[in-house]
Amino acid sequence: MSAEPLTSVGGGEQAIAQRIQQLETLFSQARSASGLAPAQSAAPATAAPAGFAGALQAASAGTGSAREASATATSAPEAGGGEYESMIQQAAARYGVDPAVLHGLIEQESGFDAHAQSSAGAMGLTQLMPGTASTLGVSNPFDPAEAIEGGARYLAQLTSQFGGNTTDALAAYNAGPGAVSQYGGVPPYAETQSYVSKVLSYAEAYRQSHPTTTLASAVAA
Repeated sequence: MSAEPLTSVGGGEQAIAQRIQQLETLFSQARSASGLAPAQSAAPATAAPAGFAGALQAASAGTGSAREASATATSAPEAGGGEYESMIQQAAARYGVDPAVLHGLIEQESGFDAHAQSSAGAMGLTQLMPGTASTLGVSNPFDPAEAIEGGARYLAQLTSQFGGNTTDALAAYNAGPGAVSQYGGVPPYAETQSYVSKVLSYAEAYRQSHPTTTLASAVAA
């Protein structure tokens, strides 16, 4: 598009706006000819500030979102509990429990969030209640090492109490040993039945992904 000679522009606000538009057009054509940017149709002078502000706002919003996503990724617990792998293995070996089951229990209880706390007051990776934690010698349930140690010890106690039956031990961990004794096995509570099923499912998935680890544990036992 050819621009009109600048001398044809009259005075007044309309003339000023027209002159700015012509300058915008000439600038755009010059940039296109030099290869600095693709040719674009000149926009009215009054629209340029709004467009720039909108682009700046969008860029700022994108940067903020990226920061938020980064912060979330940093604060979120590691997927699969890999950072606690060694502690889980060692605690399981000390108390003679299946590391896969202990891993599954922690995954179900807290999703490997060391700061998890339920509305009922259960705390930490293994979601120990204050009284149970105290009995097990756990002074800080939010400390991963203490929580895993206490959870492994409690699971071992329950497994022994119910004759080595892992299913009953898990049910007791969730609903209490009294309920399991009363019903002679997993009590007819939907929450407890779902809990046991999920822990065992997580444990099996762990075995499939860690065949060497679980085989070594079986041989040691």
